Amino acid sequence: MSTITAGATHAAAALVLGFACSGDGGAPDACDEGEPLPSRATLDCIEEFEAQAARPLDASLPGAMSVKTVIDQEKDDAVHFQDTNTYALHRSFAIAELGWPPSLDFTMQYLAPDRRFLLGAITRYQGPGVWAYEIAPYDTASPEVVARSFRLLAAATFFGDELAFHPTSEDQERRAAELPPDVPVVTTDELYDGIDYQPLNLGETIGQARILTVDELEAGYVSPREIAVLDRVPNDISVVAGVVTEQFQTPLSHVNVLSQQRGTPNMGLSGARAAFAEHEGQWVRLTVGAFEWSVERVTQEEADRFWDEHRPEPVRVQPPDLSVTTLVDVDDVGLDDVAAVGGKAAQFGDLRNIEEGVVVRDAFVVPAWFYVDFMRANALDVEIDGMLAEDRFRDDGVYRRERLDELRAAIEAAPVDPQIVSDVESRVLEDFGDVRIKVRSSTNAEDLRGFSGAGLYESRGAQVGDPRDSVVDAMRTVWGSLWSFRAFEEREFVAIDHHDVAMALLVCQAYEDEAANGVAITANPFDPGPAGEDGFYVNAQVGEASVVSPDPGVVADQIIYFYFHIGQPATYLARSSLVAPGETVLSRQELFDLGTGLDAIRRHFGAFYDPPEGFAALPMDVEWKLVEDGGGRHVEVKQARPWPGRGEEQQ
Repeated sequence: MSTITAGATHAAAALVLGFACSGDGGAPDACDEGEPLPSRATLDCIEEFEAQAARPLDASLPGAMSVKTVIDQEKDDAVHFQDTNTYALHRSFAIAELGWPPSLDFTMQYLAPDRRFLLGAITRYQGPGVWAYEIAPYDTASPEVVARSFRLLAAATFFGDELAFHPTSEDQERRAAELPPDVPVVTTDELYDGIDYQPLNLGETIGQARILTVDELEAGYVSPREIAVLDRVPNDISVVAGVVTEQFQTPLSHVNVLSQQRGTPNMGLSGARAAFAEHEGQWVRLTVGAFEWSVERVTQEEADRFWDEHRPEPVRVQPPDLSVTTLVDVDDVGLDDVAAVGGKAAQFGDLRNIEEGVVVRDAFVVPAWFYVDFMRANALDVEIDGMLAEDRFRDDGVYRRERLDELRAAIEAAPVDPQIVSDVESRVLEDFGDVRIKVRSSTNAEDLRGFSGAGLYESRGAQVGDPRDSVVDAMRTVWGSLWSFRAFEEREFVAIDHHDVAMALLVCQAYEDEAANGVAITANPFDPGPAGEDGFYVNAQVGEASVVSPDPGVVADQIIYFYFHIGQPATYLARSSLVAPGETVLSRQELFDLGTGLDAIRRHFGAFYDPPEGFAALPMDVEWKLVEDGGGRHVEVKQARPWPGRGEEQQ
């Protein structure tokens, strides 16, 4: 096996610049006008490649154009570069153009040693300037078959001397080590190393460019009409017109989930602050596309028109149901109880209804009535009314942050009815024993289909009898987080009436010393459509290290897990920086157990939610833990909520 570095070569570099180029397959003047044909036997220039290629809106590696390939072994190894827009699947092309019987199973064409077709794709990765031959992650082709396919395709293309094989799963990486020297290999890590632009939430926005560090972001105020250009990925960010980070993100980062929920563009860009320096403080139009980005100056008049035309749709929440005035077992609540116990507790209760494949801890709920009673008893509801009525509070973002901080401090210092605290502590000891607990937020404006609220509110650990981590302090901290600056700004952005929001508490045993943790989407966000490759997107990290807001330089395992395919291959888009080279956070058995749970969650909540626009399968956003249980390790689900999907431009 030989390995190439994912740098731009002469032919691929010419394509990045938009030049036509030629090679052994033919000269540019031998090309047609680049009209798509059902099939081509050769690709003689860039126009022919682009005519046959699909330009997906979603790709795990950005800037990718791909042509599906078929080699028909029954027809003297006839090569077909299929029209990949018309025929998104190999099977549909084989039925329409090669006489494959529609009633005959096609799956074995990826698996059987004596298959008729050798199936794959040629992908052009624009950022690193690489031409790659790829086969499906679950394809079992031997190194000998891969090498034969590679040689036939290379001989039929103008870029053949630049082609490399890109293994798309762990199994293929192992087989790639046995390829002969004339088949160079490019790894996913090398492809990512060659990318300087990462489109996450596509779309267009107008705002004032604001260049700052994450430390400056956390200490100051950025308005909803500013585009934040940051040195790294922040843990949280209030409503802004768009986000650009020099550090690349994961699709499940809080920043990206919030951007998707808001419908605002989000991208990663190496050297972002230098690229935007000339636009600092100016009104600009930022466009984030699947293949490229652009920024251009606009006038304030244009900005005003844009914001008049792009006001977000208001989100309506159910006003709190104050009829539930006692502590409630989580097994007695479900999705119909959001108004009384909040979105997180309601989803949690429904998770507990899944009988097989999902382990969810026991819990109880302190309903919204207790928060409202506490606020009224301390006249904090009157203080809120006065604050919301202030013109300065509405008009001055810095002052608004100060007033909200004062309110939170007042909530955290106010007395709580001793009987309520005693009831909660007694319930903790009765249900869980003398252990640490986690008091988690559960508002009626959180974990909803139209409003995720990811990361808006706080959770806090506590233990009965510990004055440093008392139960009452945890309760007040979580209640107070309803009025954090970012939570307020998020609700304000979608016109939620703040008077209609209340905080219930979800109380469960805390996780301590977990072996791993992570988040997952119960669909493949990089290939979500009906013709796509179904699977799960998983982020996994060792211990308690965060996957949604990691420390600078820390990377988690990022996996596309093709759970529904034979062999269940896993494609690692990134490897954890906290494990030894070549190791993974989850074993294959643990990944399978997680996949089994994700499948059960998707099927369960499919009875309540339809997939969002552009998705063939329901994407639920799932948080999970890998827990030591004495004799081994097992997966537990911490929460699940509807994933907001993608921005308008991606649908």
